[in-house]
Amino acid sequence: MNAPDVDTKSTILIVDDSPDNLALMSALLKPVYHVQIANNGERALKLVSSGHISGKQPDLILLDIMMPVLDGYEVCRRLKADPSTHHIPVIFLTAKTSIDNEKLCFDLGAADFITKPISPPVVLARVKKELELKNYADFLQNKAHTLEVEVVQRTQEVAAIQDVTIHAMASLAETRDPETGNHIRRTQLYVRALATRLQHHPRFARYLTPANITLLFKSAPLHDIGKVGIPDRILLKPGRLEPSEFEIMKTHTTLGYRAIAHGEKSLGMTVEFLTMVKEIALSHHEKWDGSGYPQGLIGNDIPISARLMAIADVYDALISRRIYKEGMPHDQAVTVMLDGKSLHFDPDITLAFLAIQEDFRQIALQHADSDQDFQEKARYLNGAAESARTT
Repeated sequence: MNAPDVDTKSTILIVDDSPDNLALMSALLKPVYHVQIANNGERALKLVSSGHISGKQPDLILLDIMMPVLDGYEVCRRLKADPSTHHIPVIFLTAKTSIDNEKLCFDLGAADFITKPISPPVVLARVKKELELKNYADFLQNKAHTLEVEVVQRTQEVAAIQDVTIHAMASLAETRDPETGNHIRRTQLYVRALATRLQHHPRFARYLTPANITLLFKSAPLHDIGKVGIPDRILLKPGRLEPSEFEIMKTHTTLGYRAIAHGEKSLGMTVEFLTMVKEIALSHHEKWDGSGYPQGLIGNDIPISARLMAIADVYDALISRRIYKEGMPHDQAVTVMLDGKSLHFDPDITLAFLAIQEDFRQIALQHADSDQDFQEKARYLNGAAESARTT
């Protein structure tokens, strides 16, 4: 797309203290352009800054140099120092023809200069050329702004699609494991609270940037996505699992990881937020001392995202009711969590949890499962388990 032709209604501001010069230049330019005049530098600056020239700034300024009070050099210097007027092209009108004078004009930011006495064809040609350049620059700036807006819109669309995809996948996992209730939402908020607490910690500051904290918040709901691959007879069992059943349940970590990795591979590219999803899905049951699963990772080998998720997941499991157990009081759960410091959990993340334990308690209270929800889930699980045994 080409830039449009120069608008013949472009506005030219002529600044000169000589009435004869103003009359001469006005007569030359008025047949082609909208012309405004100022007989001194101060008036010119007021006209430009207030936008009182045809309701807008001039498209070009023809500026005499030798004027009382404010000469043309100072007027140009002030115009170029002001971000709101810096873009307006200035052509000096001067009787000074030395090389030093030419250099000073350009050093001040002038687009061109015209020597006096003027040549009408030269003035018209120079003005037309500068207006064409300005017109094209304005066109490119507008185009750049349009592209910037479009990029922002597309980025927002991608983020929205990402959020919807995560929500849909998390909802799928929840429908397969209805006992979790608001577990997904609570753990998501726990993870964000922990990450925010640790974002300036020497061990975590480089990783826990605002962008990564947002990704963690989005990724956390998919920590148990692999449970969609666990058989109903185990996933929906209304009671504690037998050792052999628990071994099958543990595979939800690798099932979730492989599902996400397969989807990412089909894209043919690495997706940043999916990297965190894979880490969390695979490693949130790893333990600091290496006794966790599925890989038996030790200490800092466990991804930070998974270490944060481990705190959130275990705390919520402790305080939540299940058909086979009552929820543990907050204070007792905190004691259990501290007993796991340097064994189950990263010691520094455990201390961060201790520091914001009240935030955890408030999140748990605000997003608690209701008695009605619990009873409905219990009936569902009992019925589903009975169905699984008879099929």
